[in-house]
Amino acid sequence: MKSLIVSLSFSLIFFSASAQMGLIKGFVKSKNAPAENITVKISGINRSVKTDVFGYYQIENVPYGRYEVSVSGVGYLFQKQKAEVKADILILEIELKETESNLDDVVITGVNRATQLRKSPVPIAVLSKKTMDQNVSTNLIEAIVKGVPGVTAVTTGPNVSKPFIRGLGYNRVLTLYDGLRQEGQQWGDEHGIEVDEYGISRAEVVKGPASLTYGSDALAGVINMIPFSPDFENGELKGDVTMNYQTNNGMIGSSVGLGYVKNDWKYSFRATGKTAHSYYNKIDGLVYGTAFREYNLSASARVDKKWGFSKTSATYYDNLMEIPDGSRDSLSRKFTRQVLDDGDNIKNRPIVPEDELNTYKINPLHQHIQHIRLYNASQFKFGNSDLNLLIGGQQSIRREFNHPTLAKQAGLYVVLNTLNYDLKYNLPDFSGIESTIGINGMYQGNRSKNATDFPIPDYNLFDAGVFYFAKKTFGKVDVSGGVRMDRRNMKWKDFYVGNNPETNFGKKVNAGTPGANLQFPSFSKNYYGFSGSVGLTYNISQKLLIKANIARGYRAPNITEIGSNGLDPGAHIVYLGNRAFKPEFNLQEDIGIIAYLKDVDISLELFNNNIQNYIYQSRLTDASGNPVVIVPGNLTYQYQQSKARLYGAEMSINLHPVNLKWLTFNNSLAYVVGLNKNETLLAKHGKSARYLPFIPPLQIRTELKATAQSNIGIFNKPYVKVDAAIFADQNRFYALDNTETFTGGYTLLNAGIGSAVQDKSGKTLFDIFIQCDNILNKAYQSNLNRLKYFEYYASAPNGHSGIYNMGRNISFKVIVPF
Repeated sequence: MKSLIVSLSFSLIFFSASAQMGLIKGFVKSKNAPAENITVKISGINRSVKTDVFGYYQIENVPYGRYEVSVSGVGYLFQKQKAEVKADILILEIELKETESNLDDVVITGVNRATQLRKSPVPIAVLSKKTMDQNVSTNLIEAIVKGVPGVTAVTTGPNVSKPFIRGLGYNRVLTLYDGLRQEGQQWGDEHGIEVDEYGISRAEVVKGPASLTYGSDALAGVINMIPFSPDFENGELKGDVTMNYQTNNGMIGSSVGLGYVKNDWKYSFRATGKTAHSYYNKIDGLVYGTAFREYNLSASARVDKKWGFSKTSATYYDNLMEIPDGSRDSLSRKFTRQVLDDGDNIKNRPIVPEDELNTYKINPLHQHIQHIRLYNASQFKFGNSDLNLLIGGQQSIRREFNHPTLAKQAGLYVVLNTLNYDLKYNLPDFSGIESTIGINGMYQGNRSKNATDFPIPDYNLFDAGVFYFAKKTFGKVDVSGGVRMDRRNMKWKDFYVGNNPETNFGKKVNAGTPGANLQFPSFSKNYYGFSGSVGLTYNISQKLLIKANIARGYRAPNITEIGSNGLDPGAHIVYLGNRAFKPEFNLQEDIGIIAYLKDVDISLELFNNNIQNYIYQSRLTDASGNPVVIVPGNLTYQYQQSKARLYGAEMSINLHPVNLKWLTFNNSLAYVVGLNKNETLLAKHGKSARYLPFIPPLQIRTELKATAQSNIGIFNKPYVKVDAAIFADQNRFYALDNTETFTGGYTLLNAGIGSAVQDKSGKTLFDIFIQCDNILNKAYQSNLNRLKYFEYYASAPNGHSGIYNMGRNISFKVIVPF
């Protein structure tokens, strides 16, 4: 027996020594240019590497034999080919084809490493710059809303859009700029996302809890806005000039972008300016207080080496926006303006002169938002693994000027400083499992400066979370999931407010100051969250797949929900928070089916979302049911917390007949119901408290587009399209204390044409886009338009209440490359 064991041992040693091993190496290219960061994977032995900046790859210690090599990368068609290793070295050169289809596109958002869109069980949508250019928008979120079913926005005029995903918004939607989480004053209703819309080349939207990757504030999903990056020949300097004019509010936008590539370095720069006067609709005329002026600057430098890459970027955002309050003359319904602080009577204000309604000059009652961002993103490659590090610093400055007799005195003046950190390590593949571990979070401090109103205290926040994510393919089934643990600390010291004798307004004072009032007693609390997800994609065939995912999300209460106790001047609301609030947790189930057929793409996604400790706003009333007025002329809202459930569906049917290549007919539907599950509230108030606030109605979008398949004179493949946005009645609203009211349905008809214009040599001179929104000049109010509730009279002579949305708007956009 002993001799047999010895013989077997020697046989195994001999077999191992004699096993022949080879090396596979080569070059991946596309259009005769090297393709970097392409994944080359050998099936059977589960070995994979990524190409370097020069397109080269190398896989060592491959046993002799026959294999299937799969190749995938950002923006390229997925490719497989056979290979046989029967010598020391096998050289395999691969040519990839680019794709504009979302079928095999690659996304980074909401997952932890490059993932084919078809393999991700999480619902993800991708919006290209080309699509955004073909629609009218005054801000980036508005463009995303028009292009992605299930995404809506709460608006306060044309330049303020706060994204909602499947009925959830504010701090539940995490917005990213180039992967860096956006940190401003997200709790405020009256300012939007601090991003240059002309500088974004692509937007990715994750629908559903993405807390696994980002921690708190991604309960509803993630929107990642990816800026332009130079991708052309070495030594070239290229750029573009964008000019945009919109007729309704006279918006003038212009932007200049530059890109330069030199050896291993890529540089980019962009400068943008936009300005607009008050917008118009046929019910209200020109809406006073909706003019804005915006400036943006951005620059980046990236170096690519064999060890990885490093990119450093900086952005500056500066926005002046007027503050509408909706005050009017009771008989003529013309807008009036505040001219007094003491003694102001909202029913006895002077009417705004006509020349001040269509001026580009910003009126004294406005807000000034500034945002500065500096960050570095780096990747370090270690053979079959890589380390990704993102460090960013941001400063958000928000001032609201609401004192007509002292125009330079800010009513609200807060400065938020944030340091973000994000470290991810993509481990080497093990038994076909791709996995990632990481830690990320932030530290921030918010401080009030020389202001008169203090809706929130000065606070400090520290956030940290660790996670593990893995994915594996079992034949036709792709499985992925992970777990995460978070801790957030929120604290502030005693905050006192007193009277400023020089202005007779309030000011921040020390504890011992005579007449000091303790507005915010000290507070410190830790919030903990456990989140996770698991999902799968079943590829029935290359053209048909089913996705299913279940995820638990987490969100800590934000500063206004637990700490607010004062007037937010720009919102015209006194907010009252609750220190006892618990973190929100949700459990969401998603299931979807997607078919990519010869003449049509079809997708259907269903979701069910149960939320514990859901936080929402509700108007405050006294025992008699009358509105509580703490500051005259301003509403009072108190935050509530209860169980909630949201469920719904999204469907799209996009026709692209093979025999009619010039024609596309795209259709989408989005539907969500939000139920308030507070049994005590329902028992007392019944149907008026049954639904959640800010839930969008059923909406259908349809677009018929014809695109020439060849040039027509100087026009390169011009297109013409017509589309409609159909919104149903919203009779499922939070009616308690008139927090919300019924919103009637409406249909908006739109149309557009566009083309690249070329010279005789075929060189593009410029691209032109002409789009008309609301062709029929429909008078309507969106249920997510906050201006709908800016009304001071119980009834009006013309039978209309609140402010209406924008009327007909024609946009002319020209992009000149150079």
